[in-house]
Amino acid sequence: MVVIGLGRFGGSLAHELVVHGSEVLAIDSDPRLVQQFSNDLTHVAVADTTDQEALVQLGVPDFPHAVVGIGTDLEASILTTSLLVDFQIPRIWAKATSRQHGRILERVGAHHVVLPEFDMGERIAHLVTGRMLDYIEFDENYAMVRTTAPRAVVGMTLTESGLREHFNVTVVAIKRRGGEFTYATPETVIFADDQLIVSGSIVCVESFADLV
Repeated sequence: MVVIGLGRFGGSLAHELVVHGSEVLAIDSDPRLVQQFSNDLTHVAVADTTDQEALVQLGVPDFPHAVVGIGTDLEASILTTSLLVDFQIPRIWAKATSRQHGRILERVGAHHVVLPEFDMGERIAHLVTGRMLDYIEFDENYAMVRTTAPRAVVGMTLTESGLREHFNVTVVAIKRRGGEFTYATPETVIFADDQLIVSGSIVCVESFADLV
């Protein structure tokens, strides 16, 4: 894995990849950042990542996965991503600082665009209402939420509750107080204070969370 840009996002990502056993080549144009991570990462290098020859010399075209974590310098972010696309790297992830920036990265050829600030803002907005214990959006119209069991279905099995039919959501897993999450089945009985992992369209999971 090659990680380009060792700011807060790229540096944290590179560190976690190494912790989980991945070989990481981290590149940044700032010698101070490279020195800061030199003892923590597998390989680090100072380079101008908009320079095609510099990336070739570092062996970047040989990597199957690349992450562009450059945020503040939009030109460098776009040019670097474009070079990775030219190298035909199979999986390119790129950080965007705005939705417009993200659209440009997608047009350039990034396979996955990440907007950390926007994604976290959306997630926290769902949590501060108190309806949900956790919220993860997987696509423009699909999400999973962790919430408590609505009183109206306590004591029923999932089949009897009719949640799928009435709310068009699927209860994926359930956790009893003091226990661990287990896969939910049609025969699973819902108890008070159970925590549920529920999946479905964003509108549907939000409607379900409103029951709590």
